[in-house]
Amino acid sequence: MKADLDDLRKRIDLLDESLVRLLNARAAFALEIGRLKREMGVAIYQPDREAEVLRNVQGHNTGPLDQPAIKRLFERIIDEARHLERIAEEVQLNAQKKDRE
Repeated sequence: MKADLDDLRKRIDLLDESLVRLLNARAAFALEIGRLKREMGVAIYQPDREAEVLRNVQGHNTGPLDQPAIKRLFERIIDEARHLERIAEEVQLNAQKKDRE
């Protein structure tokens, strides 16, 4: 039994490593999207797009996580991506401000 538990925990650890890589890849795309939004003069917060993402991921969910759990997880992921976009925007604005000085 202990060997089964250890094996399952190792499998979870491997999945966690994959999740971290995927989340960071997603965040990198979000940063690029944020850059394009700034160039286009588009707001960072786009509720229609966020609702579309949530519908998308819920449509792909086959469980065992239920739909509200998937929604909560992705709301958090989206919130962190939006946070990254705002930080990048602040960095760019500060750099532009220094360039003008």
